Amino acid sequence: MNPKKADFPNEYWKAIIDCDAAYDDHFLYGVITTGIFCRPSCKSRVPKKENVKIFKNAMMALEEEFRPCKRCKPEGLNVPTEEWVEQIAEWIDTHYSEPLTLNKLADISHGSPYHLQRSFKRVKGISPTEYIQRLRLEKAVRLLETSELPITEIGFATGFSSTPYFMTLFKRKMGNTPSGYRNAYLKTQALEREANEE
Repeated sequence: MNPKKADFPNEYWKAIIDCDAAYDDHFLYGVITTGIFCRPSCKSRVPKKENVKIFKNAMMALEEEFRPCKRCKPEGLNVPTEEWVEQIAEWIDTHYSEPLTLNKLADISHGSPYHLQRSFKRVKGISPTEYIQRLRLEKAVRLLETSELPITEIGFATGFSSTPYFMTLFKRKMGNTPSGYRNAYLKTQALEREANEE
């Protein structure tokens, strides 16, 4: 399947690649995969051409539910910090199983790692890393309770890069190993079933 051909002039694409400020008054571009829109002169990472959507102005981008970039503030717009952090958290919620670093999150959300770390902790009460770990552990617990997948597969399916790290973190945070947790859960379920049958 061929990627959808971007339907905008080549000079616009060149302006995006070159971060050409001369085009800032001509158009804005949105990145479909992140839902963020920028000025052509934005210094954020160049997106794939097929993920770019061109807008004449910020109003058009906002109408299509794109959010202004935190880095280049198109047309002077700025996302409130709380909203920005919520958007990052929502993005993590759907991409938790991918390799995530503070730098990657900052890149995707068009902010600096330092600002992201500080803002996220202020709004959420925990760092982005702690948020990711907590989410991955919640997903792992659900899989331990509802599937027969091996521990290794559960670790990888929930975004942990190695089984020993997954098992160590799980035991530290949950007070039990993954297999110990699963066995205890199954035992509790069996006892509850017996009690209900009496």
